[in-house]
Amino acid sequence: MTTTLKLNGQTHQVEAEPGTPLLWVIRDELKLTGTKFGCGVASCGACTVHLDGEPVRSCQTYVEDVDGAEITTIEGLETKVSQAVQAAWVELDVVQCGYCQSGQIMSAVGLLTENPKPTVEDIDDYMNGNACRCATYQRIRAAILRASDMMEA
Repeated sequence: MTTTLKLNGQTHQVEAEPGTPLLWVIRDELKLTGTKFGCGVASCGACTVHLDGEPVRSCQTYVEDVDGAEITTIEGLETKVSQAVQAAWVELDVVQCGYCQSGQIMSAVGLLTENPKPTVEDIDDYMNGNACRCATYQRIRAAILRASDMMEA
């Protein structure tokens, strides 16, 4: 089956069987490896991408369901919000092993796009479901708050 993907601003024609997770098309067919495989059941968030601006788990989003949709991966983030999030991540040295961080960043950008001034409770609620094996949750939360402040400046 041929599917048209709009990925990071470029249009791609891909061949994939129905039921193929978007994650594998992004990684295996399009060779963008920033989006990670974590659990395969949409529980950990490592595979988070934006679909028409909304964070989704690409391991449970099927290629036939995204024909013509706008998909953004960690490699394609270029907004003011994403720049603030990435700068805050670096400033506060959030990353430990780094495996989950692309998914964490994609979710954080989704949160701050929707709610530029979240409370700690808003962050905890929105980021629930993004697992970090290294337990850097305090630094992630602090970086989201810092990114929010940076966006105001």
